[in-house]
Amino acid sequence: NAQQSKSTDDPNSTNPLLREDFMGKILLMLACCAYAFNASAQNEYLEDVASIDAIINAYYEAVSGPAGQAVDSTRDRYLHHPNAWVAIAGKDSADVPSVSVMTLADYHGDNLPRSQGFYEKEVERVISRSGNMVHVWSSYTSALTENGEPFTRGVNSITLFFDDERWWIMGWMFDNSAQ
Repeated sequence: NAQQSKSTDDPNSTNPLLREDFMGKILLMLACCAYAFNASAQNEYLEDVASIDAIINAYYEAVSGPAGQAVDSTRDRYLHHPNAWVAIAGKDSADVPSVSVMTLADYHGDNLPRSQGFYEKEVERVISRSGNMVHVWSSYTSALTENGEPFTRGVNSITLFFDDERWWIMGWMFDNSAQ
C-alpha cells in the first residue's frame, strides 16, 4: 500500500510530459531532426568539398555578401574540419608581432548581418601537396561590392586535408599587418 501511495504521489507518474518514455521519444525526435538537417547540409554542399578548386572557391563565397547579410556560417562550418583553427597575425599596440588563434565558432562570433558589403575574391593561388595534405597560398582582394574596387589585398595560408571522401579545411591564417 505504501508503494501504491508513493507512485500516485509522484508528480512524474501523473504528468505525461515528465515520464521517461515520453522524454525518450522527444529526445529521439530531436536527434532525428538534427541528423536530417546535417544530411541536408551535406547534400547541399557536397560539390564544395569535391576538389581543391571547389573548396577554395566555396571558402571565399561563404564569407562574401552584401550589406544586411551575415556570413554563410552553415556552409563555412561544412567546409571546415570540426577541429579547425583560425589564426590572425598582426602587431600589437607596441608594434610587436602577435597572433590570435581561435576556433571557427569563435571567429564567427554572433555572426550578425554586415553593415556594409564585403566581397573577398581569390586572385592567385600556389598549391603544395604531400599525400593527402595540401597547403594553399591564396592571394585575395577585398571590396565593398561584388566587382568593386579592392580596398585591401592579402594572402591566406590555408591547410587542407583529403580523407578519401572529401576535402576539409583544417585551418587558415592571414597576417593583418602585411598590407
